[in-house]
Amino acid sequence: MSTAAATARPGQVLADLIPASRVRDAALVLGGAALTGLAAQISVPVPGSPVPVTGQTLAVLLVGTALGAGRGFLSLALYALAGIAGVPWFAQGTSGATAPSFGYVLGMILASTVVGALARRGADRTALRTAGAMLLGEALIYAVGVPYLALALDLSVSDAIALGLTPFLLGDAIKAALAMGALPTAWKLINR
Repeated sequence: MSTAAATARPGQVLADLIPASRVRDAALVLGGAALTGLAAQISVPVPGSPVPVTGQTLAVLLVGTALGAGRGFLSLALYALAGIAGVPWFAQGTSGATAPSFGYVLGMILASTVVGALARRGADRTALRTAGAMLLGEALIYAVGVPYLALALDLSVSDAIALGLTPFLLGDAIKAALAMGALPTAWKLINR
């Protein structure tokens, strides 16, 4: 049994297995924001939609579950605030709060916090629980992002869903499946 496995306890997230310090927490928060910014650059335009497919959602959900609610929230809040301040790390190298897709960034703050809280309750330890947490996180992102898109572009609800939700469902299912494999596997490796 490894040293990390000896310290893995219920109520922990993966980041808790690193010895605790303020430096650790700051590095994890900065790293989570940077990972999200890098993943946002993996961007594929969707014809007819102002919202591209990105790696951002997967990063957000992994950051939240791996870091926990508090550090996940701080990572995504830092990501959002730095992007508003001009760091070009939103999707397609953009920044600022005026894009019609900025609502998704706000939803990501909420999602990382909620999946982080669920991870503390073991939601990242099995594939089925991880699937539930990831789907809830994605639903929260859309619950904020789609209405924001509708308001920003003066769209009907059905048009906002057609442009800002429907084209992304398959990709998000794939991202959830990746997380379903990665997170429980990490715990299994730790608990050897």
